[in-house]
Amino acid sequence: MIGDLFAPPGGWVVRIRDHSAETEEEGVEDVRGFASLMHANAFARAYVRDSVERCRVPDATPEEVVGDWHAFGEDAEVLEAGAQGWSSASELAFFARHPAPAGSIERDWRGLDPRRDDADEDDDA
Repeated sequence: MIGDLFAPPGGWVVRIRDHSAETEEEGVEDVRGFASLMHANAFARAYVRDSVERCRVPDATPEEVVGDWHAFGEDAEVLEAGAQGWSSASELAFFARHPAPAGSIERDWRGLDPRRDDADEDDDA
């Protein structure tokens, strides 16, 4: 896939949108520095998967989980990726029907976060 070979200058960017934010300014965060589209897509997927699970309450129906996520959760999209970028719309219903337990690799967006690499470099200084 050509998108994995050539990242935009500075790397791919994943935009996180907080559905519960009152304003666009306080509800948007851009995570920068993904070297490949595959890495950015994996981060976006894991971030949304974790967000869905944090919105899940015991005995909620899949429809209630989706409703709660739309009210209180966080979405993620890979900017400038077009159809090659991961989209929550493609898996949201699946996530709602199939819970992922705490500690699941599916939810580990922190392990994929490029900002983690920046913190490691600061620790070495």
